Amino acid sequence: MPALPDKPLVVIEPTRSWAALDLANLWSYRELLYFLTWRDVKVRYKQTLLGVAWAIMQPLFTMLVFTLFFGRLAGMDARTEGMPYPLFAFAGLLPWTFFANAITNSGNSLVGSANLITKVYFPRMIIPGAAVAAGLVDLGIALMMLVGLMFYYQVTITWTLLILPVLVLLTALLAVGVGMWLSALNVKYRDIRFALPFVIQLWMFVSPVIFPSSILPEKWRLVMELNPLTGIIEGYRSSIFGRPINWSALGISTLITLLLLIYASYSFRRMEKTFADII
Repeated sequence: MPALPDKPLVVIEPTRSWAALDLANLWSYRELLYFLTWRDVKVRYKQTLLGVAWAIMQPLFTMLVFTLFFGRLAGMDARTEGMPYPLFAFAGLLPWTFFANAITNSGNSLVGSANLITKVYFPRMIIPGAAVAAGLVDLGIALMMLVGLMFYYQVTITWTLLILPVLVLLTALLAVGVGMWLSALNVKYRDIRFALPFVIQLWMFVSPVIFPSSILPEKWRLVMELNPLTGIIEGYRSSIFGRPINWSALGISTLITLLLLIYASYSFRRMEKTFADII
């Protein structure tokens, strides 16, 4: 029988530098990220009657409700600068639905993978990252519905649509940063899973999902741009409708996203050492 090593093969230590992301280590476990992502996709739609149709139904029915109450009853359709309000709302719901589902799933991902964490070593960042990556499958399916709506409303496709993949990547990075930070906090403070739905609901109403930020006074518009989803959601609409892109708002969103990702990585690595003990 081979002798056991005197020291553990891997020691998880909190990092003392801001190079907490450790891309080389994450890259070496890229296959595990792939398998965990597809595990999350399969578990989500296992034993469901409608399967992946839920990826379309959630933003579609939300769009119909918003169109009825905000578009017609509240007169919001007259403030979308000529954009059909159903398509305007759907274009905002695409990134929002992906982001909300991604941070919900990733925020609870570590607690849901307790057996895996306590038995084998791998970079723990992969777990919340896989939860976000699984949401990209739903986003891709919903984008096909968007294409159908664009043909229905006869929206002309322009070169601005080329920036859409960049916006999807930026949304995913923001979701990874927020979800990773929440997942680490959720291991220590289980209140997070109860507070998260409430925070997500409030976040939607301070994001330009159902209204354009142009209806706000200038001073409040600048404050709203501190919400990283503001530049991202408006970027989606500009890309889809061929409108001028607000590079200032998108630049602020990009900067805040990168700062959140760095801070979340640092905080995650600082708390990672105790995950197996308290999860």
